[in-house]
Amino acid sequence: MTQTSTVPHQWIADLLFKGLGELFQTASVIFFAPIFLGWVNLCRSCLQSRRPAGILQPYRDLLKLLRKEVVLATGASPLFRITPYIVFGSMGLAAALVPAVTTDLPFGPAADAIALVGIFSLARIFMALSAMDIGTPFGDMGARREMMIAFLAEPATMMVLFTASLISRSTSLSTIAETLGGRHFTLYPSLVFATTSFFLIILAENSRLPIDNPSTHLELTMIHEAMLLEYSGRHLALMEWGSSIKLLLYFSILISFFLPWGISHESSFGGLLSGFAFLVLKLFILGTLLAILESTLAKLRLFRAPEFLAAAYLLAVIAFLSHFILEV
Repeated sequence: MTQTSTVPHQWIADLLFKGLGELFQTASVIFFAPIFLGWVNLCRSCLQSRRPAGILQPYRDLLKLLRKEVVLATGASPLFRITPYIVFGSMGLAAALVPAVTTDLPFGPAADAIALVGIFSLARIFMALSAMDIGTPFGDMGARREMMIAFLAEPATMMVLFTASLISRSTSLSTIAETLGGRHFTLYPSLVFATTSFFLIILAENSRLPIDNPSTHLELTMIHEAMLLEYSGRHLALMEWGSSIKLLLYFSILISFFLPWGISHESSFGGLLSGFAFLVLKLFILGTLLAILESTLAKLRLFRAPEFLAAAYLLAVIAFLSHFILEV
C-alpha cells in the first residue's frame, strides 16, 4: 500500500517541478529581454564614445509607454488593435518552447523547430497586415520590406534547423539541445557553417546592422520601425517588448543548438539556477559581440540585402551538405 501510494505522489511532484521550470524559463526570457537589449545598447554607446543611458533604459521606456494613452488612427480596424497582443503572445509562446534554461519542458513535445518558425511567421504576418491597415505610405513600405526579408531569411532558417535536426535525428528543440550538449566538444564542419549562417539570419530577422539600423528613424531606410509608426501607448510598448523578446529568443536558439553546454536537463532548483547563470553569461558575451559588429559595420543599401541573405542561405546549404559528405 505504501509503495503504490508513493508513485502518484512522485508523479505529481515531478509534474509540479516541470511546471515550475517552464514558468521560470518563460518568465526569465520575457522579463530579461529588455535588460539584454539595454546591454547591447550600453556596449554600443561605450564603443562609440557616447554616454550610455544605462542597462535599464528599455524598462523606463516601456513603463513610460504603458502609462500613456493609446491614440488610434482614423479607420483603424480590429486587426490593428489586436496585433500587439498577438505579437506579444506569440513571443511568449515561443519563450515557453525554446530550451534556453532547461530542456525538461512540459510544452517541449507540443512543438518542434518547424512549428517555432511558424510562430515567428505568425507574428510577422500580423505586423505586416497591421502596418498596411492604416494606409500610410511608410507603413506599407515597411511591411513590404519586412516580407522581402522574411521571404529570403526563412528558407535559410529552415536549412539551419534541418542540419541540427539531422545530427540529433529529431526536430524537437529539447532533443536537439540535449543531443548536441551531451556530445564531446568537437568542431563539426556542418555546425560551424550553420552557426555562421544563423548569426547572419539573426541580424536580418531582428533588423540589426547591416540590414537595418535600430537607432534611427529615417523614413527611407527603416524597416521594422516603419511598421510601428502608428502605434502608441501600451500597444507600442507591447510591440517593442515583443521585439526585444524575439532578439533574445533568436540568441537563445543559437545557444541551444550550437552552444548548449550549461543548459540544465532537469527541473530541479539548482539546475534551473545553473542554467540561468550560464544563459546570462552567454548572452552577455553574444550581446557584446553584437555591439562590436554594429559599431564596425555600415548599413547596407536595401537592394544589397538579398545578397546578404543569399550568403546566409548558401552557408546553410553548405552546412546541410557537409553533414552528409563529412559526418555521416
